[in-house]
Amino acid sequence: MSKQQQKRPYSSDLMRYAGMGGQIFVSLGIALFVGYKIDKWTKLNIPLFVWLLPLLVLCVIIYKLIKETSTRKEDNGEKKT
Repeated sequence: MSKQQQKRPYSSDLMRYAGMGGQIFVSLGIALFVGYKIDKWTKLNIPLFVWLLPLLVLCVIIYKLIKETSTRKEDNGEKKT
């Protein structure tokens, strides 16, 4: 392990999770915008796509987050995904 990694062992994890946070906000923003435009185009009385698209995006992001953060260890100590 290098000296730089010993000084800041959590910096790579911090940047990875900060990137995930940014990805969540951008994805939800795009889903809201697209849902608004679809609702406006279809002239629905209820904001159906404004609710459904962000919900769908949120479910996919949570699935991806669980898949990336859950790791199993094998018997010899190596991580197994």
